[in-house]
Amino acid sequence: MKLAQLNIAKAKYPLDAPEIKDFIDNLELVNGIAEDSEGFVWRLKDESGDATHIQMFDDPSIIVNMSVWESVDALKNFMFRTHHREFMRRKSEWFHRLAEDTYVLWWIDEDHIPTQEDALARLMHLRQEGDTPYAFTFKTNFTASEAAIYSGDVQG
Repeated sequence: MKLAQLNIAKAKYPLDAPEIKDFIDNLELVNGIAEDSEGFVWRLKDESGDATHIQMFDDPSIIVNMSVWESVDALKNFMFRTHHREFMRRKSEWFHRLAEDTYVLWWIDEDHIPTQEDALARLMHLRQEGDTPYAFTFKTNFTASEAAIYSGDVQG
């Protein structure tokens, strides 16, 4: 199985505002680092090469990032051991802190690409039920085996 992730952020400024320019100007670089990272499989993007204009929420200031990785470690290595880490440190400059969970992880079959609807369902499940093998965070880090067992229980 592979690991899917969705994370969202509510921008403090319009995406063409000078206050968020440094973030926007580095999207291509950071997305390229992700795609070149060991264990990267896929990421959601539109014709422009990123997902900033893909609307998954009624609020147009909420931007999304969705990707698939070979493992939790592969995703963590990208997040915390590349230039991406610097942008995570600066997120409060550009994005509001939200009270609800802003990211979700879940296991998918080897050949599956998650849909936006699936990602939203996982995020809503996490927000309502907390961490489960169906939708979880790095805090619990359920394994693919646990997800498969849980999935069987849900379907059966």
